[in-house]
Amino acid sequence: MDMAMMRLRREDPRVVGSFRLHRRLGAGGMGVVYLGSDKRGQRVALKVIRPDLAEDQEFRSRFAREVSAARRIRGGCTARLVAADLEADRPWFATQYVPGPSLHDKVAEAGPLSAADVAAVGAALSEGLVAVHEAGVVHRDLKPSNILLSPKGPRIIDFGIAWATGASTLTHVGTAVGSPGFLAPEQVRGAAVTPATDVFSLGATLAYAATGDSPFGHGSSEVMLYRVVHEDPQLPGMPDALAPLVHACLAKDPEERPSTLQLSLRLKEIATREAQGLVDARPAAQAGGPDRPAGRLAEQYADQRTVRRPQGPGTPPPRANGSRPGSRPTPVQRNATRSGGRPAPRSGAGRPAPRTTGAGRRPANPRLLRQRLFVFVVVTLLVALGIAAAQGCQGPARGLGQGGARKDVGQERVYTPLTGDPMAARHASEASADG
Repeated sequence: MDMAMMRLRREDPRVVGSFRLHRRLGAGGMGVVYLGSDKRGQRVALKVIRPDLAEDQEFRSRFAREVSAARRIRGGCTARLVAADLEADRPWFATQYVPGPSLHDKVAEAGPLSAADVAAVGAALSEGLVAVHEAGVVHRDLKPSNILLSPKGPRIIDFGIAWATGASTLTHVGTAVGSPGFLAPEQVRGAAVTPATDVFSLGATLAYAATGDSPFGHGSSEVMLYRVVHEDPQLPGMPDALAPLVHACLAKDPEERPSTLQLSLRLKEIATREAQGLVDARPAAQAGGPDRPAGRLAEQYADQRTVRRPQGPGTPPPRANGSRPGSRPTPVQRNATRSGGRPAPRSGAGRPAPRTTGAGRRPANPRLLRQRLFVFVVVTLLVALGIAAAQGCQGPARGLGQGGARKDVGQERVYTPLTGDPMAARHASEASADG
């Protein structure tokens, strides 16, 4: 179904039910889809059966199945059913409007998607198909034009030929329902459909998203259906990360295809890895230096490199520039920053080698100077205290020596006073009188 928005034509209705129609969203084999709104302004995609098919009971039944499938499916993978009228002259139903181009239009206008985008879209579609299959429904016509790329993720639309699991795929004898090139081999043969049928169609859809072409080429319906049943898919340009999984989805035997749950998990892994690979893409490193990114990738690289590592006994915590986070830079680091920001060369057991000045002398270390000053002050104080203690012990003897010179003549003691000392002269005269 072509989802390009167009003006209303003269034959188009202006009001359907309680909805006012504004634009044409597209037309398909069953009818026309309009952009409408209710009285509250809620936008809807409203599908109306064509007048020439409204009297066909087979198409009415097919339309009723689409409404029933939309009511049973839960989750955000499809457009939510808003209203429906299956008994009207022209049966219709309205679903929530999903803004965004179809996958077909996106690839046709902008070219194939990247491997990461293809995997991301495929993972979301696989998860959506899990909800569809849990409701007992098989889409049977999954293709790029039935996938809308909304801002909230891809959405699956157009369950017009959806059928219960295990039902036949033939509407008339020898006529297969679906789009050639995206049908599964069991649909072409008229066998029962299963969830694996949608997996095949999803594989063909992902191949188109990644290469911009159908995996079974182009041609008439008969040629395309023959290739689906008897020939291997052609996947030129398929990214290596997706090729094995897409080949598995396109297996001829439904039993060999992965389940939707397995497909969802695997595609999520591929999307994460491919997205990480884009982040890690860095320019070539300079000769002799480590491979480091530049610009915005440098910030991402730094975030990846500073992931916390498990610390065990004896394992030092990670440091930046040889110091703890938030610590003040040492003088050596400041000197290195002023001299061009290059760290000092390392020597020995991981310690920075001392840098020398232009005269070949090592720069003064403030910490070592402080230690030496402290030792010098302590030693000086100890020497001063020692001298003071020695003077205190020798004080009386030195005082006698200053008072006069002692002479021993036999048993007679004679003191010769120093001139200018009256007290000494008085003591000397008293000693002479006693004698």
